[in-house]
Amino acid sequence: MKRVNLGGSNVEVSQICLGTMTFGNQTDEAQSHAQMDMAVDAGMTFMDCAEMYPVNPVRAETMGGSEKVIGRWLAKSGNRDKVQIATKITGPNQKIRAGKPYDGATVRETIDASLQRLQTDYIDLYQLHWPVRGSYGFRQNWNFDPSGQDKAKTLDHMADVLHALSDAVRAGKLRSVGLSNESAWGLARWCDVADRTDGPRMAAIQNEYSPLYRLYDTDLAEAAVNEDVTLLSYSPLAAGLLTGKYADGAVPEASRAAVDKATGGQGNLGGRKTKRAMKAAAAYGALAAEHGWDVIHMVIAWQLTRPFKVVPIIGATSTSQLAHLIAGFDRELPDELVRGIDRLHRAHALPY
Repeated sequence: MKRVNLGGSNVEVSQICLGTMTFGNQTDEAQSHAQMDMAVDAGMTFMDCAEMYPVNPVRAETMGGSEKVIGRWLAKSGNRDKVQIATKITGPNQKIRAGKPYDGATVRETIDASLQRLQTDYIDLYQLHWPVRGSYGFRQNWNFDPSGQDKAKTLDHMADVLHALSDAVRAGKLRSVGLSNESAWGLARWCDVADRTDGPRMAAIQNEYSPLYRLYDTDLAEAAVNEDVTLLSYSPLAAGLLTGKYADGAVPEASRAAVDKATGGQGNLGGRKTKRAMKAAAAYGALAAEHGWDVIHMVIAWQLTRPFKVVPIIGATSTSQLAHLIAGFDRELPDELVRGIDRLHRAHALPY
């Protein structure tokens, strides 16, 4: 598999990343370890986690569980020098630290806690999971209100966190740092403050990106290109909508929607499962079939055609799902199919 550098850093990773948010919950430890073995065999050496994982649902008592699963695999396999591990500090409003936002002191503590759970002495990419000032991610764009933000307080917060991250980089605990669920303004300010304080520059930004959710395409893409930041795109299959498995009202057993509903959620994939989104997903499926492509392979290959640096994060709850994803690696999307996706985007813009 092709390898790329994260932003302007010297951290080289596989061009596709394995997501681990279900490890230790929907995906038991044996399956999780088998997936990581399969990933390495396929050349996919980049793996993404977070202190709040596993999800579906998020529980205070299970937070850190996915990191522990990875840590036991690293200890058992001896593969630490073959893989690149990314993880994140949870932002406010999560079921950890009583919702207290992270500051420099908290960052120092959580880095050490993640290192212990991962059974490693360094993290290749350490990300800030949410902005403490709020975010328009996860369908909050419909009523996003930045009017209560305090610029001076935000910049002071950034300087405080970057100081802690800088200490961790100098200590050899972190190789690079990144963001998640950030805006164009936030990305630019993190870079500015890093330059002003001689802190580490952001190498990556992990935001949602798929044919059904393309908010990144404009201001964020421009900021990332000019600041040399790589997009780590999560939910590239729109939480499974683009696979077609939810067509005609189907809710497959053990699917994300089914698990969400069984654990007290609405089963609407975090607000993604709308009538317009289902219609759009069907259109992308038909386009793939028309050109003789598996829709899953088409969507992942499309991400790699974008005019900015991007590393899609793929996730699977079983080894069979992962094997199907891997089967589509290294296929290049023909120009006519790229143009077809662009036409559908105009017809089905922002369906959730």
